[in-house]
Amino acid sequence: MTALTRINEARSTPLATGSLNGILRVLTCGSVDDGKSTLIGRLLWDASDLFDDQRATLERGRRIDGGHPDYSLLVDGLVAEREQGITIDIAWRYFDTATRRFVVIDSPGHEQYTRNMASGASHADVAIMLVDARAGIKKQTKRHAAILDLVGLKRVVLAVNKMDLAGWSEQRFREIERDFKAIAARFHFDDAVAIPVSAALGDNVARPSDMMDWYRGPTLLSHLESLPSRGAEAAGPFRMPVQTVLRQGVDFRGLAGTVSSGAIHVGDPVVDPVSGRAANVKRIATFDGDLQRAAVGQAIVLQLDADIDMSRGAILAAAEGRPHAARDLDTHLVWLSDTPFDTDNGYLLRTATDLVPVSAMEITSRLDLETLAEHPASTCAANDIVLARISLGRPTALDLFLKAGETGSFMLVDPISGATVAGGVVTELAEAEPKGARKAGVFVLSRDNLECGLCADLGGGAADQVEFRRRANEVALLLSAAGIAVELDLQS
Repeated sequence: MTALTRINEARSTPLATGSLNGILRVLTCGSVDDGKSTLIGRLLWDASDLFDDQRATLERGRRIDGGHPDYSLLVDGLVAEREQGITIDIAWRYFDTATRRFVVIDSPGHEQYTRNMASGASHADVAIMLVDARAGIKKQTKRHAAILDLVGLKRVVLAVNKMDLAGWSEQRFREIERDFKAIAARFHFDDAVAIPVSAALGDNVARPSDMMDWYRGPTLLSHLESLPSRGAEAAGPFRMPVQTVLRQGVDFRGLAGTVSSGAIHVGDPVVDPVSGRAANVKRIATFDGDLQRAAVGQAIVLQLDADIDMSRGAILAAAEGRPHAARDLDTHLVWLSDTPFDTDNGYLLRTATDLVPVSAMEITSRLDLETLAEHPASTCAANDIVLARISLGRPTALDLFLKAGETGSFMLVDPISGATVAGGVVTELAEAEPKGARKAGVFVLSRDNLECGLCADLGGGAADQVEFRRRANEVALLLSAAGIAVELDLQS
């Protein structure tokens, strides 16, 4: 079961206690041994309706921190995690309070598992960054803050943990809070709050602490209960990645997908941003009946008043404020592969709907995690956060990330292994030149070229068209590796 499936199940299950504020997805991150799993375990212990046998098992288990149960065992599920006392994979947990449902995403702290943390951050509404009060802000804390900024997560809580081991010192907390405020300002977080806690003892987790009377702010739980969910409103321009094309009889042809941004009404004009073809919405169909309006998160089928030749992987968008059909883009990305960036390697850029060969890529600068300044660079390695300029083999539909998150983010993929090598967002982009306006010295690999040769055995069905595009991407990568500038033109 995928993480997205689990979240969708949580969305569809009603709260027994009634929901006032909806679901909140909470990521925990920070350096190793700062107490992330213990904190989440303590939240589950104090604020959720754990089964009696779960409580009894934990009470009978090992004791830590002066005889307290090891609350991290409620979260760390892998045998390797329990043996080593660390988090390796992302752990998803759910619990309800009187006002809302929480989906908790506990991410690893080790630098080698940064890719897991980045994956979890992309699903979250708010992040809890933990630091050990004795050690304060670390390099990995700054890296995590930069990744939160990269994925557009703007609500952050700094949980200054293990205050009991720091003598409940207000002075120590204020020093760390000051450092955190500087980081929050650097990454322009909208909501950044520091809370002193002791996860093992429960102070300021779900109940106020008797040991820190100098702290007048909320507990961690009460603060989380007050926060809105990210993306709960139907904000932004309409976007719907097409998942399939449905046909019924001779009169019905519908484009099926889930609205990823904005809203759509019957009668609204929509467009395929790559081809430029437009139509009006004739009908919005769902399993439960027709709608006059659909918004972000709803799975729908759109019937248009004119046929647009679109298939799985295309993006249907509002006619006003449409995505760019882009080939050249500036990006902000985190390198996730253990193999460093190499200009001689070929890469594929995977968007929410498309897979496009990268014809050229240049690293322009790298973030210094000590000073949080950007310095000129031409290479990057695992866990580096960099700015890069990317040129694609053909235009694809993209947005600026700040305008539409799903259609403004991407992954870089190794074409041989299929492994993800980087994740990033679009910061600037340029509209592709009109068809017929070609760059000098660029070889155009057209649909006609491929249909007459390599793809002559393929038909017009959906599966054949997927294979057609895969072969085209492979040829473009080979030509690019041979030093030939290539552009794909797969329009009919």
